[in-house]
Amino acid sequence: MEKVLILGVAAVQLDAIVMLKKLGYEVHACAMAKDGPGADAADCFHLINIVDEAALEECVVKNKIRAVYSVGSDIAVPIACRLSEKLNLPAFVSSKTAYICNHKNKMRQALGINCSGNIPFQVMERCGPVKIEFPCIMKPSDSQGQRGIFLVRSQADVDRYFDAALQYSRERRVIIEHYVEGPELSVNGYMVDGNLRYMAISDRDTWPAYTGLIRRHIVPSVNAGERQAALIYDVFFNACRLLGINNGPAYFQIKLENGVPFIIEMTPRLDGCHMWSVLEKSTGVNLLRLTFLHLLRGDIQELDHVFSNQIPYELTFLCQKPNTAFDGGAFEIPGDSEYSFYYYQNGDRIRPVNGRFEKVGYYTRRS
Repeated sequence: MEKVLILGVAAVQLDAIVMLKKLGYEVHACAMAKDGPGADAADCFHLINIVDEAALEECVVKNKIRAVYSVGSDIAVPIACRLSEKLNLPAFVSSKTAYICNHKNKMRQALGINCSGNIPFQVMERCGPVKIEFPCIMKPSDSQGQRGIFLVRSQADVDRYFDAALQYSRERRVIIEHYVEGPELSVNGYMVDGNLRYMAISDRDTWPAYTGLIRRHIVPSVNAGERQAALIYDVFFNACRLLGINNGPAYFQIKLENGVPFIIEMTPRLDGCHMWSVLEKSTGVNLLRLTFLHLLRGDIQELDHVFSNQIPYELTFLCQKPNTAFDGGAFEIPGDSEYSFYYYQNGDRIRPVNGRFEKVGYYTRRS
């Protein structure tokens, strides 16, 4: 039985672990603590911090691991790619590409000012004058999970929130970007040999009180019509081409301003919102299964299953303030939901991730 190592044990990695076991693989997982549902689901758990590459390499060699992968984690993807290159394991993108996508300033620079979908930006290591027009979005240049994001409307806002954004940056940089006014979209795509073979656009319904924090995904998109979908296709494909994403999944966050798409985030991985589950029901393609079959066996037959017409579905997150006790009874799951899952047990302390309003579970249903 071939072995796969998954970096991380959070709920999104649980999805990957369960899928790999269904496909007949022995699944190993690692994390700095045994504090996620993936730890018990894996065949073997290793107490290793996913940023400790020397320990990860030793684990891979010792256990004769066939592939290293992670779902929905910008931190883990570059590490998995570096290990794969060093140990001659399968990977979809280079470690350079993964690194660039994990650093918003590098991503903007790599796309270039002439790239359709790119936006004006400024990088700062210390607080100073903003040179692009307000309002702007200020955030860490190399973080994930909607940490440290602020909508700033003046230099006074920048001065007030700069240190709060900077604390989430491992490389101690903040990026300030032009604020795109309009509806938010998620775009899940799949590349095969430089061709965009699959694309699904969904609406991002965010919490009004928490800038950028997702409340619900709605598929297919209501806000992106045929014209916008064609523009998004071109933006998605060209950005992947420029950054070297030629195979495997890619996930973009996009906003439409006057019907024109602009890239907010892009990364060479599956999203971290379990969207593969509703996209399978909506489009016929199971992106999680496709990803592992393509990576490990070169099999892309899953792409033959796409429906001619999408079926409306939605995925809704249940959220709660961090550092409070979880109580599943406080949430109401609709009677027509098809699946629901809680990340915590009753009484568990909600871990601070974005530090504002944390995901504690989700449910899916047909719209």
